[in-house]
Amino acid sequence: MIKSKSHQIVIIALLTAAAAILSYVESLIPAFIPIPGIKLGLANIATMLALAIFNVPVALGIVAARVFLTGFMFGSLSTILYSLAGGVLSCLVMGLLFHLNQKAEKPLFSYYGISIFGALSHNVGQMAVAFIVLQSVPLVVSYLPFLILAAIPVGLLTGLIFTKLLPHLPKNFKK
Repeated sequence: MIKSKSHQIVIIALLTAAAAILSYVESLIPAFIPIPGIKLGLANIATMLALAIFNVPVALGIVAARVFLTGFMFGSLSTILYSLAGGVLSCLVMGLLFHLNQKAEKPLFSYYGISIFGALSHNVGQMAVAFIVLQSVPLVVSYLPFLILAAIPVGLLTGLIFTKLLPHLPKNFKK
């Protein structure tokens, strides 16, 4: 665990900046599937790093900061609402899975699995907002299978990147 408070603040700021940059870079990449709302979810890598290094409240702060920074600079109010709902739910679910892994004798979920559940829950959070905004259950439900199918490869990708990054963290960074 990081001991110095100032060192913690620096790491949190770096993770927030990385999440915002990844989110912006991702917005420049053409959609690999022509379905609105499907992205690579690269900012989730920073969220997973925050969960591995710190805890859920810190990770939620990073998610909120990233959503508001990128939303105000490059998006709109609706972008902020959808991203915040997806990001918060995703962070909570991944945080729960990280916690369960720490309490178990041996990990129950791989980082790939945690990332896939994060992608799935991000989509569910966005669908909840869509339901509130559109007030149409059939329209929202008809869109969900596409988002679920997209969440699996996206979650695998972010899980892979996280898994490759984790061994390169200094030992005192990990819980």
